[in-house]
Amino acid sequence: MAEARGQNLKDVAVYGREGQTGERKAGTIGIHAIRGGEIIGDHTVMFIADGEVVEITHRARARMTFAAGAVRAATWVIKQEVGQYNMQDVLGLND
Repeated sequence: MAEARGQNLKDVAVYGREGQTGERKAGTIGIHAIRGGEIIGDHTVMFIADGEVVEITHRARARMTFAAGAVRAATWVIKQEVGQYNMQDVLGLND
């Protein structure tokens, strides 16, 4: 989000509110992590404006989902030349 807005995330990120209440400073990006119980991987991006919210959510219900991705990455990387790669390379999204 910060990159799309031409900002440096380090300058605009607010993590977990750290006991702060009330409104965040305009232009900041709120980031929160929730861990507990049987939550394996719930990720939601919220675009919030006056009077409306748009959400994009991904929910993983089994750790095997992430294990399969790790195996795919390991299988891919052993065929590559020495270098630095990321998951976008593994998924062919950097082409």
